[in-house]
Amino acid sequence: MNEQQNVLNAVLSMTQAFHQRDIKGVMAAYAEGAVVCFEPNQPVSDRAQIEQAFLGFFKMKPSFTYAGHQVVVSGDAAVHIAPWTMTGTGPDGAPITMRGLSVAVLKRGDDGRWYMVVDNPYGDHFETAANH
Repeated sequence: MNEQQNVLNAVLSMTQAFHQRDIKGVMAAYAEGAVVCFEPNQPVSDRAQIEQAFLGFFKMKPSFTYAGHQVVVSGDAAVHIAPWTMTGTGPDGAPITMRGLSVAVLKRGDDGRWYMVVDNPYGDHFETAANH
């Protein structure tokens, strides 16, 4: 199997764990020191906070679908890019639909598996130069 497929499988495995609300499976997809953006331009690097944020998302009974995948591999580093749609249920019982562009950076671990080090599902959100 080529490394592009291995990277894609790592991302899809995390997504499957997410759908099953398997927090151990979700967290196993991330390298130590990984960063996840649960909101645009707001990276979280504390592992306990990342776990709590995922547990919060599980309450929405979310389901992710991807419109496609692009994987680029260079040695032990890779980038996965994919447009996504998430459906779920809000606290008030109303349906929720969200969309974005996932940009994830992965690295190959010493065990040969791929782990996410940066997970930004809001890769299509940019701050303007005026905000800096």
